[in-house]
Amino acid sequence: MKVLTVTGYKPMELNIFNPDDERISYIKAAIEKRLIGFIEEGLEWVLISGKMGVELWAGEVVMNLREQYDIKLAVIPPFENQHERWPEHIQQVYEEMMAIADFFRPLYKGGYSGPYQYQASNKWLMDKSDGCLLLLDEEYPGSNRYFYQEAKAYDGDYPVYLITPSDLEDTVEEVRMMDPGYWE
Repeated sequence: MKVLTVTGYKPMELNIFNPDDERISYIKAAIEKRLIGFIEEGLEWVLISGKMGVELWAGEVVMNLREQYDIKLAVIPPFENQHERWPEHIQQVYEEMMAIADFFRPLYKGGYSGPYQYQASNKWLMDKSDGCLLLLDEEYPGSNRYFYQEAKAYDGDYPVYLITPSDLEDTVEEVRMMDPGYWE
């Protein structure tokens, strides 16, 4: 696999409203662990649409991994200025991501004009990638359900890899065990 799409929940779907919420660090650690495995097997590009939450966190993980690995990031939003109504701190992260991504280009010129843009974006990301990684709780799929359903029904061999709540619990435990105070 050379190209992987990463997506998942928006922060509010995870009840995360503070950019310093410690749960973000655990989500990033879980994404990093999975990405390193893919990179070591030949992954070259990570694609995101730049949605707030898991996608931007994944973008930040890729940016950090570039210091050690030859990995590239493409941000392909469904339309221009998708971030204009987001909270200011998230807008800032998005704008930084646009500036430092290896490739950035909105799928549609102009602003939001209908849900078809998200559907076309999902299809484009699947067409251009060899598989996807989703942070997903199948009991509570949230807005992920659209991408997940399309990916599962996608024509051809399109692997869908999940980071589940159980994976996150394992990551939290691994991170805690790395703290020397954990063993005292």
